[in-house]
Amino acid sequence: MTEKTTRQKLFGQLDFKAIANDADFKEDSVREVIILPIIKELGYRQENIVRSKTLQHPFLKIGSKKRPVNLVPDYSLKVENNFAWVLDAKAPNQKIVNDDNVEQVYSYASHPEIRSNYFTLCNGLEFSVYRTGDTDKPILFFELENIDAHWKDLRLLLAPTSFQVGKNFVYESKAAYKTGFDYNNRPLLEEIAVKKQSAKRHFGVHGYFTKQTWNVVADYIKNFSKPGDLVLDPFGGSGVTAVEALMNNRRAINIDLNPMAVFLVQSLIAPIRQSDLTKAFNEVKKEYLAKEPKTEDEIQKALEKYPGPKKLTLPKGSDVDTVDQLFSDKQAAHLALLKSIILKQQNENVRNTLLLMFSGLITKLNLTYHQSSDRSEGRGNASVFQYYRYRLAKEPIELETWKYFDSRYRKVSQAKKEMEYFVNEQTISNAQIVKGTATNLGFIPKETVDYIYTDPPYGKKIPYLDLSSMWNAWLDLEVSEQDFKDEAIEGGEHHKSKDEYNELMAKSIKEMYRVLKFDRWLSFVFAHKDPEFWHLIIDTAESCGFEYAGAVAQKNGQTSFKKRQNPFTVLSGQLIINFRKVRNPRAIMKANLGMDVAEIVMQTIEGIIAKYNGATLEQINDELIIKGLELGFLDLLKKEYSDLTPILLDKFDYDETTEQFSIRKDTKFVTHIDVRLRIKYYLISYLRRMDREGKSPHFDEIVLAILPLLKNGTTPENQTILNVLEDIAERVDQDSWRLKREGQTTLFY
Repeated sequence: MTEKTTRQKLFGQLDFKAIANDADFKEDSVREVIILPIIKELGYRQENIVRSKTLQHPFLKIGSKKRPVNLVPDYSLKVENNFAWVLDAKAPNQKIVNDDNVEQVYSYASHPEIRSNYFTLCNGLEFSVYRTGDTDKPILFFELENIDAHWKDLRLLLAPTSFQVGKNFVYESKAAYKTGFDYNNRPLLEEIAVKKQSAKRHFGVHGYFTKQTWNVVADYIKNFSKPGDLVLDPFGGSGVTAVEALMNNRRAINIDLNPMAVFLVQSLIAPIRQSDLTKAFNEVKKEYLAKEPKTEDEIQKALEKYPGPKKLTLPKGSDVDTVDQLFSDKQAAHLALLKSIILKQQNENVRNTLLLMFSGLITKLNLTYHQSSDRSEGRGNASVFQYYRYRLAKEPIELETWKYFDSRYRKVSQAKKEMEYFVNEQTISNAQIVKGTATNLGFIPKETVDYIYTDPPYGKKIPYLDLSSMWNAWLDLEVSEQDFKDEAIEGGEHHKSKDEYNELMAKSIKEMYRVLKFDRWLSFVFAHKDPEFWHLIIDTAESCGFEYAGAVAQKNGQTSFKKRQNPFTVLSGQLIINFRKVRNPRAIMKANLGMDVAEIVMQTIEGIIAKYNGATLEQINDELIIKGLELGFLDLLKKEYSDLTPILLDKFDYDETTEQFSIRKDTKFVTHIDVRLRIKYYLISYLRRMDREGKSPHFDEIVLAILPLLKNGTTPENQTILNVLEDIAERVDQDSWRLKREGQTTLFY
């Protein structure tokens, strides 16, 4: 007997052409004959289907008595008691694409009581699926008579298994990659202790902006990939990802738009013989010391004879107009002579290695370089790294050119020695160092990358191309107008808007999805305060097909000068958001917690302050972003809380010594939410985290975990906590607990 098609199982021998011409086949018929069979076949039971839920319009009221306007979607579909999507029936003569009907159903999906990921429309002849927030075009549209061809896609989008509330990934403090490697079940890593200065291949080789900590990157690479795998960093910067991939027997692709960054990585990994480098260095030393200009007359003659830097225009806000003005005549003459001697070397890899030392010397030998606070000889800072602009030092340091070039030689030579076993003439083919944009990875075939670890630009923080002008001018590196157009920043000399930045980041994430293999991971490092950017990342990643797998707070080393200078605008830590590319991704559910966003924000701030008896901006920001990710309210945060600083300074005390916020002396906590609701909020968050860690905590553990967060007013009794716990959770074994599964609780009502 021939197996029935999906169309036959759903609709029998229904004639869709007859429906189109039947004046009596209206919305109620569409609901009963077409929609209900689809919903049930997708896997929804009666308790998951909410019919005609009345929603009060949050903005409009009509009439003299200001009566509320009610919104009534035909169907609201729930997964684990969160609303996953809404569906509205229309008559066969109604449009369900590019019509006011779409806006109407969008208003249901985006309502504070629903906040679903998707909304759908069906007119009995056609079916359309939209992602909430994008009403321009459906992500799936088909005629119902052709439902067989689209059923698989419909299930992937809307079946109950397509949504996640809690996940079962385990957090581990060390990479668990020793035995039984399974791409699908990699543990998430807890915060890793930073070992910034212990790798000669990175520390002291060359300054660059926002370097990732090498051992953190290495642990992530070892955790999410296997030896021989291909690791990609499309925002490669100084190449930490690529170098650590090579050092751990992986292949690597490093992409960056900045030619200076590409030069740094290529020169660092270029295989050389130490004997060849030593010989070349001694040749350069002999000639340089013989010709080094010392008198004013010698300096002027050297400036005429040896080419200096290109006279590139510097960004607005610089203390001078062009690159050449960043150097004294003596500095320019010494550097020009040294470069001319280095360029005589015939061995390309040796020559580039010497130029890498030369480039590092430029960082010190310029008029922006100023003495460090401890005034140690030779210790200082380049303004471009400290202030993110070309600022002339009040008292520029006059350094001895050869002494500090010799220091560069020793550091780069040590780096090469440390790397030579893993990065040499036999293994260098495992590395691709490419100048290009993350928005177009066309040279990488589809589904060929095994792991992506990347640290993209953070909005307005650093205009990389603008700030690399000094090095690019000396190294004869070209930056095109197209490079500036492709650079994913906000602001800069080309005045990129937030929308332009968002668009470039979204394109980059889409390209990452395209090149990554299925069942592989993307670790996305980000350190932005504005929830809008986090929402952009999550929303774009999910719309591409990534599944969110958890976020981890991670320090990135010592506090920067920029952070010390601007404690409320610069974050000293970062979050690493992990995604998986799977064939059946589950979307993050948006939980309805029964409180507005202002209460959620204040509750979270006060909870983390209570937990740690004072909390830093980073701790507060991380907690709020992770909560927003896991409970699905980033979309609310981005509208009203792009910057926490005003509310923190207005409502809390700040200690400049500890950099912590605390509850003001002799004042109570601001939030006065019903005790059961507060308990529920913290229980949900705690049990979800335990679920992701694969744990079922005992009651005593639960009490100890949430009591410090409930210091607002009278501390609840254990029995009160137990009562709430019994409503939202179920016992496992004798006295362990986990959140109730689908259909077992009224958790969000």
